[in-house]
Amino acid sequence: MQPDNATQQNNTITLRSLWFDYRSELFFLLVLSACTMLNYYLSQFIPVEFMENVLTPIQHGANTAICWVGAWILFRHSDGMRMRKVYGFALLTWGVAEVVFMVQQFVWHMPVFQFGNEALSAFKMLAGNILGWLLLLYPTEALRPHWLNWKRAVIQLLPMVVFVVLDYALLVDLSLLIAAYPALLFVLVLTHLRAYRIWCEENYSSMDSIDVQWIVRYLFMLLVVCLSYLYMMVSDSPTRAFTQNMLLFFVFVYSTEQILYRKDPWGNAQWDEVQGDDAQGTGEIEELQAASSKSVVEQWMEQEKPYLNPDFQLMDLHRVLPMNRSYLSKFIHDEYGCSFYQFVTRYRLEEAKRLLRDQPDLTVAEVATRSGFSNRIVFSRTFSKEMGISPREWSLQCNHS
Repeated sequence: MQPDNATQQNNTITLRSLWFDYRSELFFLLVLSACTMLNYYLSQFIPVEFMENVLTPIQHGANTAICWVGAWILFRHSDGMRMRKVYGFALLTWGVAEVVFMVQQFVWHMPVFQFGNEALSAFKMLAGNILGWLLLLYPTEALRPHWLNWKRAVIQLLPMVVFVVLDYALLVDLSLLIAAYPALLFVLVLTHLRAYRIWCEENYSSMDSIDVQWIVRYLFMLLVVCLSYLYMMVSDSPTRAFTQNMLLFFVFVYSTEQILYRKDPWGNAQWDEVQGDDAQGTGEIEELQAASSKSVVEQWMEQEKPYLNPDFQLMDLHRVLPMNRSYLSKFIHDEYGCSFYQFVTRYRLEEAKRLLRDQPDLTVAEVATRSGFSNRIVFSRTFSKEMGISPREWSLQCNHS
């Protein structure tokens, strides 16, 4: 069974492809922003004294508990995954910061930590940036495995510390510059998203648990948190902290749950493998004669249909081609002009079209399962992206022609 040309799509980024890939993340950002604004609006009806003396301590206590419990769970169930330990460390440290804030707010007043309606101060920006930096450690580790260490993490903080020292020593207002510095770290993380996605597509046939979309969603949440924090710093409304704490509570709970059940796509791979080290391997591929290897792969795919397994991975090709990960990835790219994910998707779409044509009574969910897709949503999105119409519409057109 050879995939037809309708599914022979290249890897060019278009607005249409971006929409299909990230529309759920855009929807998530809009809903999160709307809920944050609604939370702020509703909080204005809560009496100020009750909010400051009752709700605020409860919120900080809840966030502390969530951080420490989440850290304990991630450390206990790290399963050797460094990115879980990194996020567990971030939660643990943030929990300590919550305790410090509660002590200085309700027990021992330290003006240097006070939030008010005055202009942004360098120290406040530094304190906020350190907490934001903590939450950026996870996507850095997830996108660049084993690149992050204590030295590099501290180096990321040094510019902010230097700006604060200059702010006090030279009496120059650098608060806005300090406030903007996390944006640079944010952009640096974004620059590695494409390499991460390419790596996943070259090694896996299903993006459900490891896809770049989760990292995008996580970064969206951090963006909303940062904007909320900046508003909290300049606003004299008592609802500012209430809204921020509710947002943080959601971020901590949701992120902990997601990270706990995320697969590690890297295995024993290092960041240098993402950059592509293909200097070797050409000779091995030539030795095995690419043409005959291609025939072996296609025969195996058609007879055994391994693509019907949602967990089908690149290294499963090792059963018929004795190559390592890098060589197999290069072989697929050279012979088929696409990633492993796209290669397998072509076979799955052909199987899905056959089912839709020959068994029109099947539901979309049944077609998705029988053709190797992980779920109905992924199948419908992929089919619509490649064919331009939904699976059900394609089935109706096919069976009425």
